[in-house]
Amino acid sequence: MTKDKTAYVCDSCGQESAKWIGKCPNCGQWNTFKQIRIAPNTGLSTGEKLVAHTFGAPKRNVPQALNAVSSAEEIRIDMKDSELNRVLGGGLVAGSMVLIGGEPGIGKSTLTLQTLLATDRKVLYVSGEESPQQIKMRALRIAETIPDNIVILSETSVEKIFSCIKDVKPELLVVDSIQTVATETVASSAGSITQIRESAAALLQLAKSSDIPVILIGHINKEGSIAGPKVLEHIVDTVLQFEGDQHYMYRILRSIKNRFGSTSELGIYEMRQNGLRPVSNPSELLLTDTPDDLSGVAISSAIEGVRPFLVETQALVSSAAYGTPQRSATGFDQRRLNMLLAVLEKRVGFKLMQKDVFLNIAGGLRITDMAMDLSVIAAVLSSNVDTPIEAGWCMAGEVGLSGEVRPVSRIEQRIAEAEKLGFSHIIIPKNNAQGLKGRYKIATHPVAKVEEALRLLFG
Repeated sequence: MTKDKTAYVCDSCGQESAKWIGKCPNCGQWNTFKQIRIAPNTGLSTGEKLVAHTFGAPKRNVPQALNAVSSAEEIRIDMKDSELNRVLGGGLVAGSMVLIGGEPGIGKSTLTLQTLLATDRKVLYVSGEESPQQIKMRALRIAETIPDNIVILSETSVEKIFSCIKDVKPELLVVDSIQTVATETVASSAGSITQIRESAAALLQLAKSSDIPVILIGHINKEGSIAGPKVLEHIVDTVLQFEGDQHYMYRILRSIKNRFGSTSELGIYEMRQNGLRPVSNPSELLLTDTPDDLSGVAISSAIEGVRPFLVETQALVSSAAYGTPQRSATGFDQRRLNMLLAVLEKRVGFKLMQKDVFLNIAGGLRITDMAMDLSVIAAVLSSNVDTPIEAGWCMAGEVGLSGEVRPVSRIEQRIAEAEKLGFSHIIIPKNNAQGLKGRYKIATHPVAKVEEALRLLFG
């Protein structure tokens, strides 16, 4: 009988080694190598064996010419959720594998269950953490009537899950969560590197051979990444991150990896007592009804993915109470804020050396759009001189190190969104102003430098 072999795998990136190494040569992390056992190769993987037992012998793959491959679009399943469909790239692709990660209590299971309650497909919901009674209580909180197309299975064994699939014949499989599932072929506990990898590989084999889409729910670690080996994210087709603060009512569904769509999309939900409500107009939560006489508030026309929305940038500048001034940013890149403050001091001439600067993006969103630069500088200056920006003004523009306002992408959509929400003036980069005259009711003000924009706002 062939003995099992021992190997070491990096917990962070999946790098394998024959011996233990202190520092991973691939990702540079320390003390991440964990020992795993490798069973002798029997010719077929665990997933292939289980799929063959469930659906019969799989089709043999043969080489084929690239020009002979069918180029028909993927079959997509409508999830009856506009935000989820957008993030997935138009719907759930048949035979795909989707991983949804997020902090405990953020609403991963709620989002998944309310989506299943809206669909008319036969669903097998495998729960390794909750009992069927707990799932039923959540379903009754979300929906008044529960359809008969959802089958609940409280199980953690991969082999028993496949046996149930053979009996139920579902059109959609949900596993909550992947860290609780284990296969009998691996002699380690559930949640270990080997177990997660083997279980995910078996479920992937199921998805690709039967065209049954699989949704996995995963936990995250203290660093905010998906718990388990990095190889788990490589195995699946789509990785979605469900973010947000438990103390806020809004949640953000962000696409980190998507083989069938864009990775820059995000969906916004409002957490309610009866589940999550998709927010079709994100500007409704990002713009608050603040009085017009408040300083340190600037409105920016930002874009995340393909959707434009108006974001309220709040800044507070005060005298430093201690020797070292503080620089704090919520929802915005800290280093970018430091750079913009340096530009404001060097190019515009405002001394902020002995001032505390606090920046906040209203609504709890994290914005990565460079077009936010202009509104950040405007909000900081407004708070510094304690002069409010006139109502009806918004802006979009990237700021360079020499104080120039650089062009931004998709300026037409930004202007159209501002006009739709009733704004009367928008400041845009000068290089973006070509061909825009007379197209919009909103007044456009092209600027080439930061000083010009500040002169328009503060006189």
